[in-house]
Amino acid sequence: MKNHTSFRIGGPAKLFIEPKTEEELSAVLKKCRESKTEYTVIGNGSNLLVSDDGISKAVIRLSGEFEKIELLDETTVKAGAGASLGSLCRFALENSLSGLEFAFGIPGSVGGAAFMNAGAYGGEMKDVVLSCSHIDREGNGGVLSKEQLGFSYRKSAYGENGFIVTSVTFGLQKGEKGAIEEKMNDLLGRRKEKQPLSFPSAGSVFKRPEGYFAGALIEQSGLKGKTVGGAQVSEKHAGFIVNIGSATCKDVKDLIEYCQKTVYDNFGVKLETEIKMI
Repeated sequence: MKNHTSFRIGGPAKLFIEPKTEEELSAVLKKCRESKTEYTVIGNGSNLLVSDDGISKAVIRLSGEFEKIELLDETTVKAGAGASLGSLCRFALENSLSGLEFAFGIPGSVGGAAFMNAGAYGGEMKDVVLSCSHIDREGNGGVLSKEQLGFSYRKSAYGENGFIVTSVTFGLQKGEKGAIEEKMNDLLGRRKEKQPLSFPSAGSVFKRPEGYFAGALIEQSGLKGKTVGGAQVSEKHAGFIVNIGSATCKDVKDLIEYCQKTVYDNFGVKLETEIKMI
């Protein structure tokens, strides 16, 4: 799994399946039910920390048809859950559509971004998502409207219902192509300046505690550069843990727990992880 996660960490999956159509996905889910095989769905693996022992479930990653992006009308875009956010943002730019600039540079998939209501620089998926299509545990298709998605900070209804997002429909606005590109480049430049993009990581490790910033609390605790094995609290941004060379899942988990304990001891604030551990 280290080949399928941005952390470059993780042992082997019991099964790795890449359905390319909804029919194939339904067939896979049917087979999993019949054989009582548990499964987990991943996107670009940019928010995952996978065990060194690997994953004892079937791992499903959507590809093929699920990477398609299309215009439904002048301002409505439909993107497959397997498409990257980068390709979606570039599609919006090519069609002079504004609203997704905040997402440019987030290294996730469209499905993963909707699943966790990804956001940055004052924007979130909930601001632009109109609806999500999915397949439920029985293999039946369905749609959740914006209201039914129950978006909140880094959460959506899909975190509870266990359905698989297959596509997301976005409502954007017509804009001036040059201005959209300028904003995208500005935000990408800020990312490169502030975030440790030269090392493997899973993005921000912790959710933002109410009234605080996780990175600031970790930095104020003197933990910038703190290392456990091959895992390090980034010297560039303390909200990130980076893989500086052959880090194991255990290294990262130990470092996360050390940060949580130190910050709690110093400030009485409990840091909750944003990355998903499998």
